[in-house]
Amino acid sequence: MSVEVRLPTLLRAAANGSSRVVVEGDTVGEVLKSLEQAHPSLSGQVLTEDGTLHRFVNVYVDDDDVRYLDGLDTKVLDDSVVSILPAVAGGA
Repeated sequence: MSVEVRLPTLLRAAANGSSRVVVEGDTVGEVLKSLEQAHPSLSGQVLTEDGTLHRFVNVYVDDDDVRYLDGLDTKVLDDSVVSILPAVAGGA
C-alpha cells in the first residue's frame, strides 16, 4: 500500500523539509519502518531501537490514535493518512 505520512515541523528537516511523504506498508509499523528507510535521519526519532513507538510521539491513522487500535499492527489502506504528532505534556 502507498500511504501518506504527515510529519510535524520538528521532523521535517530529516525528510528534506517535506511535510508529507508517501511510503509503502500494510501496517503502521511497516509504514514507519519504510519512512525511516526512505529518510535515515528519522531513525530513532519515531521508533525506539527495539521497534516500539517513542513515548513522546503520537501516531494516528486518519483520526484514530493507534494506541487505541492495534498499535504498530494497525492496518492501513491506500487512502489512509498516517499522522505523526509530538506528545504534549503539561497542565495544571
